[in-house]
Amino acid sequence: MALLNSFNSGVAGIKTFSKSLEVIGDNIANVNTTGFKGSRVTNQDSFSETLKFSSAGVGDAGGTNAMQVGAGSSVASIAQVFTQGALTTTGGPNDLGISGKGFFKVQNSSTDEFFYTRAGDFRLDDTGNLLTNSGLNVMGIGNAPIKIDPLNGTNPLQSYKIDKDGQVSAYYANGTAAVPKGQLMLTSFANPNALMRSGDNMLTNGSQTDGAAGGPAGATDSTGANNNLYGDIIQGTLELSNVDLTQQFSDLIVAQRAFQANSRVITVSDSVMEEVVNLKR
Repeated sequence: MALLNSFNSGVAGIKTFSKSLEVIGDNIANVNTTGFKGSRVTNQDSFSETLKFSSAGVGDAGGTNAMQVGAGSSVASIAQVFTQGALTTTGGPNDLGISGKGFFKVQNSSTDEFFYTRAGDFRLDDTGNLLTNSGLNVMGIGNAPIKIDPLNGTNPLQSYKIDKDGQVSAYYANGTAAVPKGQLMLTSFANPNALMRSGDNMLTNGSQTDGAAGGPAGATDSTGANNNLYGDIIQGTLELSNVDLTQQFSDLIVAQRAFQANSRVITVSDSVMEEVVNLKR
């Protein structure tokens, strides 16, 4: 029975550290992904077989300690690490980086589903809609899509500015006066780790309601005061991935050695089992 337990412990360890290798591989693959947040794995021990229960002492008789044999390990959690990534200057007017804890809010106009992202590599279409690379509308206050009209009457758009509070101002060929075009929305969550990754640098908040797992989406910082819940929007920058390659390679070595050690447990258990089988010869 003990031999079978060692087999199971080795297999459980291999499964656990295989998942660690998958997460580390995903982190390294996204080291240059805009706004990417790396993930980390924590492990826990599995159930234990109890050979003997502990007992309290009675009178002059001493108590006894429990005897248990564990059954390996399992994955306790896989959680994203929402630390700030470095902001790199691009100079592009559509590139927006967040210095703080907020998320851009975007919407799929076909399904009305909302998503949240830290990747601010946006673009303008031919009608002036501010969109993500996958075509989702970037939202402003009041859940109104941000639109920067290419024409003001007959005057073409010359440039536009987005300040740190998300205020959008457009400048046209007919003069120097700024034309307001709305204010970008930033949101925050009580528990950002409950957000679900959905690809294309997007996150969702479960059921899309205030009762979703990430908690209700915070209101935008419309006063312009940085209250550490949302942050500042920096035009002409992009947030880089927060993956630390040095740490990832260090974790990769540890996971690889742990995988090898658990493989060795299975090999040794197999050799011992072979010796037991051959005892009758």
